[in-house]
Amino acid sequence: MTLHYHGTPITPLCVMNSLAGRCFCVSFARPEQVGMAHQIGQSVMLDNGAFSAWRRGHEPVWPKFYEWCDGWLDHPTSWAVIPDVIDGGSQLQDALVREWPHGHRGAPVWHMDEPMRRLLQLADSWPRVCIGSTAEYAVLGTDAWHRRMTEAFESLEQRHGRRLPWIHMLRGMQTVEWGYPFGSVDSTDVAQNHARKQRIGGPMVAGMPIHHADETSAARKAAAWDAAQCPPSRRPRAVQLELASGGV
Repeated sequence: MTLHYHGTPITPLCVMNSLAGRCFCVSFARPEQVGMAHQIGQSVMLDNGAFSAWRRGHEPVWPKFYEWCDGWLDHPTSWAVIPDVIDGGSQLQDALVREWPHGHRGAPVWHMDEPMRRLLQLADSWPRVCIGSTAEYAVLGTDAWHRRMTEAFESLEQRHGRRLPWIHMLRGMQTVEWGYPFGSVDSTDVAQNHARKQRIGGPMVAGMPIHHADETSAARKAAAWDAAQCPPSRRPRAVQLELASGGV
């Protein structure tokens, strides 16, 4: 089973209410629906807003994030993404993990350009680890991205066997189709696209897209994503073999 965290804010409020019972991701950069998410959601992920800060060139004030998380983490199914700095290097990331004041109610982030040994160390120490992209792996689904993700799960399998630790893919809802055993994923797809009257890429069932041009409601989009599950173990990607020109 894969948990799908739907990013907020989702507007108008009647649309947000139509998603009662689902899981939500609330960013520190856009916290206005955090109360409502806890009123109607099954689980709430408190995102640290590092990606938004990175895109805008801002430097977050992490003590304010710790304070914001403190009350919401009283809810037993809420958890937070421990502060990280995209392209900040392993030493800075480790310092932020050590500074985190709320224990295992947080999940550290391993960035895909960091050493593999750091991912293994985090997975040994934390019940949930997030994977985040970097400038080098900013586009999900490229050959380079798949090679690095395959390396990550192969390393985890060698360490933990077939029952892997909980891995959350940040901003990775689309990855549920790609054969990696993520425990949870998040995306703002529903928030951004629920009202667009066009076909929008989403999960596939029997080779056919779930999202059709007339399926524009947030509830339908969320249900389609929630029905798409990652496998319990990694499924190797099919490799297309190209015959050399003139080969037999």
